[in-house]
Amino acid sequence: MPFSADDHRHMARALQLAARGLATTTPNPRVGCVIVRDGAVLAEGWHRKAGEPHAEALALQAAGADARGATVYASLEPCSHHGRTPPCADALIAAGVARVVAAMEDPNPRVAGEGIRRLAAAGIATETGLLESEARELNVGFVSRMTRGRPWMRVKIAASLDGKTSLANGVSQWITGAAARRDGHRWRARSCAVLTGIGTLKDDDPRLTVRDVPAERQPLRVVVDSRLRVGLDARILEGGGVVVATATDDPAKARALAAAGAEVWVLPDANGKVELAALARELAQRGINEVLVEAGINLHSALVAAGIVDEFVIYLAPHLLGDAGRGMIRLPGIERLEERLQLEVRDLRAFGSDLRLIARVGRR
Repeated sequence: MPFSADDHRHMARALQLAARGLATTTPNPRVGCVIVRDGAVLAEGWHRKAGEPHAEALALQAAGADARGATVYASLEPCSHHGRTPPCADALIAAGVARVVAAMEDPNPRVAGEGIRRLAAAGIATETGLLESEARELNVGFVSRMTRGRPWMRVKIAASLDGKTSLANGVSQWITGAAARRDGHRWRARSCAVLTGIGTLKDDDPRLTVRDVPAERQPLRVVVDSRLRVGLDARILEGGGVVVATATDDPAKARALAAAGAEVWVLPDANGKVELAALARELAQRGINEVLVEAGINLHSALVAAGIVDEFVIYLAPHLLGDAGRGMIRLPGIERLEERLQLEVRDLRAFGSDLRLIARVGRR
């Protein structure tokens, strides 16, 4: 049976509510819920942060006894397991709702259809798949962590129109204008972690915190530093919440960094570098859904070579820096166009005088 126009409208509202948790729900997914009876909206809810009530629980609380016989629109399948909060599927059954429409099945193996099966077994009409692609986009990182065992890796680059990210001497502040930089902070705010390299630390000494937009939390900051060269006075260490990924086992330096507020993860590969795929897996184990990479050409290139970059967010400023400037990414030489790194452009818009292009890495 096809979904009605009202079904679409109410699910679109559930997704709109879910997006309110864009920067706060980690490591949980972003979820919204709308409860409707006889065409009238009874209640709404959205999940704000881990440990707090889920969207369905909040909506049921607001609807009270009126929820009996109602239709529930949820942007994600109601959970069926006990975590920090009780199962939403059980709460919906207890409330006596008549129908549940979920945008998508929960990719979490602990749920994975069990919530829908439990509702159906209780005699509740269940349907999934309404605005599913929009729901997946909203939780692209959570889906990645649950299905691939690694976060969604998003590389942010600010460059001139000729593709240069800095002068030859490393100076890069500021290539783009204030509007583009503010948008970059929005990407930081929604990310669970911001990843950079030791080269960027040495050149710019960034803090990598969210500053230009409101933020209830700061993302985990991760530094790839194979030889453990990060200085104890680096600004990124201020306030803690830092991981230094290294290939060097130096207990004394690790203790000093711990005292400065950083964890040290020793993840060497066969070449004495940080094994980036292993780092991605460790971040997933930590509950990291989305990673924003703000680094330089060396780390960008290594991440692409490791096959763990999913998306580029590229800001292009209307000027040229010339051949001597540093580029965006270094790729192995190719002899046929078929070997190029294929990208799919998903969005293009202006921020002040700069252009922002979002492109996803094609699967080869």
